[in-house]
Amino acid sequence: MSKVSYYTEEGLKKLRQELNHLKDVERPKASQAIAEARDKGDLSENAEYDAAKEAQGMLEMQIAKLENTLANARIVNESELDNSKVLVLSTVEVKNKTNGATMKYTLVAQSEADLKTGKISVDSPIGKGLLGKKVGELAAISVPNGTIELEILSISRS
Repeated sequence: MSKVSYYTEEGLKKLRQELNHLKDVERPKASQAIAEARDKGDLSENAEYDAAKEAQGMLEMQIAKLENTLANARIVNESELDNSKVLVLSTVEVKNKTNGATMKYTLVAQSEADLKTGKISVDSPIGKGLLGKKVGELAAISVPNGTIELEILSISRS
């Protein structure tokens, strides 16, 4: 059973483009590499053929994974989301209770996560810890070097 993931229209479009690229560009390249290696003679001692077949297998696995992700993807209508608690696509301003630093994160699907732009995955420890919280609540989040407490200062839509 696969897990449903929520995406923006833009995020879903990027996934579809990546899948199309793999199918329309990379798959024919892999087939061509296998054909060229096969033409070089004895397949039992042909490392190039083995490498090309392995690369094709990895590509097909990547394509299957993307197809599965797309089959279980749902578009989130941002206008219908509730701002009273942290959800997917919420932009959350938090304050670290230990050092007083404030940060702003937007919770997105794992494939859309980009820490440089403040987008964190809802599947990350911080994302999971923030989900469902309301303004003023504390989220105690286990991270590799212990536990951090984040206070929810504000919730808005991206």
